[in-house]
Amino acid sequence: MKFMKENGKGLLLCLAIAVPCWFLGNVIPVVGGAVFAMLAGMVTACFLKHREPFQSGIAFTAKYSLQGAVIFLGFGMNLTVVIQTGKQSLPIIISTISISLLMAFMMSKVLRIPSNASILIGVGSSICGGSAIAATAPVIHADDDEVAQSISVIFFYNMIAALLFPMLGGLLGFSTESGEAFGIFAGTAVNDTSSVTAAASTWDSLYHLGSQTLDKAVTVKLTRTLAIIPITLVLSLWQARKAKHSGKTISLKHIFPFFILYFVLASVMTTVCVHLGVPSDFFTPFKTLSKFLIVVAMSAVGLNTNIVKLIKTGGKPILLGFCCWCGIIGVSLSMQHFLGIW
Repeated sequence: MKFMKENGKGLLLCLAIAVPCWFLGNVIPVVGGAVFAMLAGMVTACFLKHREPFQSGIAFTAKYSLQGAVIFLGFGMNLTVVIQTGKQSLPIIISTISISLLMAFMMSKVLRIPSNASILIGVGSSICGGSAIAATAPVIHADDDEVAQSISVIFFYNMIAALLFPMLGGLLGFSTESGEAFGIFAGTAVNDTSSVTAAASTWDSLYHLGSQTLDKAVTVKLTRTLAIIPITLVLSLWQARKAKHSGKTISLKHIFPFFILYFVLASVMTTVCVHLGVPSDFFTPFKTLSKFLIVVAMSAVGLNTNIVKLIKTGGKPILLGFCCWCGIIGVSLSMQHFLGIW
């Protein structure tokens, strides 16, 4: 009762924004419900004169919806399939993640972008867009402005990738008789699952490949998603080191991202159940819930975002995202050529 009294109004406001944005995102999947929710939250915040009754619930939603989204994402991970695909795509995935994080680090120094924003853009570009940002933000204690900024950058390049990649694949001479090469390219070089799906489905449609490209691209993308685990753990240790140097008391409970452990457990549970004969479709509602929780969280992020500040500081993060994206594309193509895939 006390919980609802403190957080109920904020939770209801976030849900009131998230539900219509969720349906709108299903109608226009290239944009996605998360982006619609974040934008709607920003607009709503401009007209919300008395924030106090809502603030506690908004803060709760922003934090725990993101963590819940990551946990339920684990129910979409059949580790057996991921490992099989990883044998072929793992060198490309490691290379693209490494170059993106390196570019983010270097360009943040050159452009003087705060470390949190550059980390979020780097992991969002290289791992899995909004889900990676959702996993990383609580670990590095990123504020809502930084989360909104990174999501905006990722969304911008998602849109470009969904439209440009099928044409780029044709110009580069990817095989039109098999979806394997373009599927790996889309799965390793496109930021977010929605845009991976859009680009791969377009390639299948153009060359009448059924769902060959889509199946390959999505599986490679899921393999990339597992990089959330080591990245968040490394960032946790980095945060602990910073705290130690500043003389703060370090507690394992505060630095360890336990929601990542639950993500791993959900993945293992899915793998075991599928191996025992449970149909993979059984876990579809959990994956859907993960996507919905991201939409809910983004509504809260939007409500806490200073839209004027976001616009004023948007240029440098967009340039940083562009550098990361170009590095990922170049390394993905180079590695595929080196491995004889393309």
